[in-house]
Amino acid sequence: MLEATGSTSPSAPTDARRISPRRTPPTWLVVALACAGQFLVVLDVSVVNVALPSMRTDLGLSAQGLQWVVNAYAIAFAGFMLLGGRAGDLYGRKRMFLVGLGLFTLASLGGGLAQEGWQLLAARAAQGLGAAVLAPSTLTLLTAAVPEGAARARAIATWTAVGAGGGAAGGLVGGVLVDGLSWRWVLLINVPVGAVVLAGALLWLTESRGGPRRRLDLPGALLVTAGLAALAYGISQTESEGWAATATLVPLVAGLALLGLFLLVEARTASPLMPLALLRLRSVASANVAMLVSGSSMFSMWFFMTLYAQNVLGYSPLEAGVALVPSSLAVVLGSKAAPRFLPVLGARNVAVLGTLVAAVGFGWQSTMTADGGYLTAIMIPGVLMMLGAGIAATPLASLAISGAAPGDAGLVSGLINTSRTMGGSLGLAVMSTLAASRSGGEDAGPAALTDGYALVFRTAAGVLVVAAVLMWAWLPKARGRD
Repeated sequence: MLEATGSTSPSAPTDARRISPRRTPPTWLVVALACAGQFLVVLDVSVVNVALPSMRTDLGLSAQGLQWVVNAYAIAFAGFMLLGGRAGDLYGRKRMFLVGLGLFTLASLGGGLAQEGWQLLAARAAQGLGAAVLAPSTLTLLTAAVPEGAARARAIATWTAVGAGGGAAGGLVGGVLVDGLSWRWVLLINVPVGAVVLAGALLWLTESRGGPRRRLDLPGALLVTAGLAALAYGISQTESEGWAATATLVPLVAGLALLGLFLLVEARTASPLMPLALLRLRSVASANVAMLVSGSSMFSMWFFMTLYAQNVLGYSPLEAGVALVPSSLAVVLGSKAAPRFLPVLGARNVAVLGTLVAAVGFGWQSTMTADGGYLTAIMIPGVLMMLGAGIAATPLASLAISGAAPGDAGLVSGLINTSRTMGGSLGLAVMSTLAASRSGGEDAGPAALTDGYALVFRTAAGVLVVAAVLMWAWLPKARGRD
């Protein structure tokens, strides 16, 4: 659900040093392959949601285990994306696209064949690692292929819409596969699709990279990933142990310590994974913080809407997926409409507008009842939530990319994805704890579950209002390096 454009973002002549002798492929083909890769990695953030009850029954997963089916992917995805983005800059975007997609495809096969819960979680983490290598290259390959200006804005809007549609379509795709085949096919479907995209990328993509080869900061990548994972685990422990328990405090403190050590390492290493000077650029810092905060709310929408439809309203997996189709279309519409508003309103105002529209939708959804009707309990609030998400995402990434030097394009792309995905992962851990504390757990009755889910959407609406104020105060009025 990420997108970007900007006045100093990479262009075909300046972003990357061409290192392939092949004739440059048609622009539309590069855009199509980049969008296909982004669609796959974003789809797998949400496609498992409707399959969670079936996974729990088949593999004997606990309620916390179900949360980690989602978070194992999201944390590995977010934690290693900075490394993936920098690897693309240094060693070639096409090469990292192929490596990431290959690992993602093989891990999908392993997850689909899993016989134990731990095997599924390991496969999901491996999928996330593959996605972290793949995702940053999709954006930098696209921006290198399309000249700067209106054409690039349209191409990135398409990339945004496809990525947003991947997350949004997860419910429908998952519902069709679970009802028609089994939960395993929400993962196995990636294998043939991944193979086709791999073949196309191998044949038609042109290699490029952003600068001379340097040593990758593997210690930094491991520290930031371990720190984020420890934080998410600590938050998830509050559901069963409470905030003051040792089982909660130890991972929370450890996570903060690891992230502090990561910042220390980045300040001292010659080739940092995350150059701290980049965060002194107002456009980069403000857009990424805004993406992190808003993502912490918006990511949880699909998870809890799916649970509400199945656990409370009694929808089947397929019915739950179909019920969210209007929301899926709304996020694509918002993403495609955003570039039209940018020249008129400016990136900051469009981001604030989209966030407030989403906040209205979340507030509406918080009025849900145990016997709610489809139109007012799912469709209309869902459309508002995702229309706002689609509108807001494009200007945020546009501002972040506009502050990047050409050689840092992959890194900034990875940072954007990291902010959104990690915000979503930590937000899901917090929201799941809130829902469980109010309802008493997933084994509670429909009325209690509804109270828990309503609290989540009410909290998310408040967070989005705070995010809108933050954007208004901090985002630069005009694109560019600040």
